[in-house]
Amino acid sequence: MKIDMHSHAFADRIAAKALASIMSHMPAKYRTSYDGRLSTLMGELKAHDFDKAVLCQIATKPAQYGPILDWCQAIRRGDFGEDAAKTIVPLPSVHPDDPDRDAHLAEIARLGFKGVKLHPYFQRFTLDAPHLIDYFKSVRDNGLFAISHTGFDIGFPYDDLCGPRRVAHLLEAVPGLRFMVTHFGGWLDWEEASRILIGAPIDIEISMAIGFCKPDLFREMLLRHPQDRLYFGSDWPWSRYDETLPFLDSCPLPPARREALMGGNAARFLGDS
Repeated sequence: MKIDMHSHAFADRIAAKALASIMSHMPAKYRTSYDGRLSTLMGELKAHDFDKAVLCQIATKPAQYGPILDWCQAIRRGDFGEDAAKTIVPLPSVHPDDPDRDAHLAEIARLGFKGVKLHPYFQRFTLDAPHLIDYFKSVRDNGLFAISHTGFDIGFPYDDLCGPRRVAHLLEAVPGLRFMVTHFGGWLDWEEASRILIGAPIDIEISMAIGFCKPDLFREMLLRHPQDRLYFGSDWPWSRYDETLPFLDSCPLPPARREALMGGNAARFLGDS
């Protein structure tokens, strides 16, 4: 099974506006040429033989909880086609400052969703702040997993909101939390990620590291991290499968490690095997 653990897409009616808002933070060279539509993502997944993709949503304010939940339910219901319902694993989002945070996390779990997505820069929080520790305890206690942006972000000042050291502190503070670390431990902070996170029993997906992380360091981390804790992620539409997949093909990965990376681990993490 081939699974992308980290992708984004939007409903057709809001895709252009949503992408424009996100890219307004970015230098031009980092802006995507894709339109960000779910149908476009589905075409890319099919073209590159993916069986599933985790679709991440980000509530940038508490009021977005409802519309995002409705969108996730519509995908599962088949409103965007049977193929999308079978292929896409949608994740809702609960803003940490949502006054009904715990009730909303409980509702997400009750509806059968797998987890929630967070982004410290867009949601304006520090990953291991005290009220976030409480948030993640609620995620854990509701049987959900969390996937969060980690490292720096090209669209914001390079403040350490969610670097490798904060990831390690969070996981120590919330034992039993199922937490997916993105961007190979921390975007543009890979030396620190290599020192603190790589090699530890921590779930890490590799999106947006290819083409940014030094190739030799990338390959070394890919071989050194526990085989059962590595996941392929794209962060589509911010990267291209026709660039990332050939690079992975050039990496000297044993067959079992590559199979685990490209979907075996994700299938188990998501409860599909």
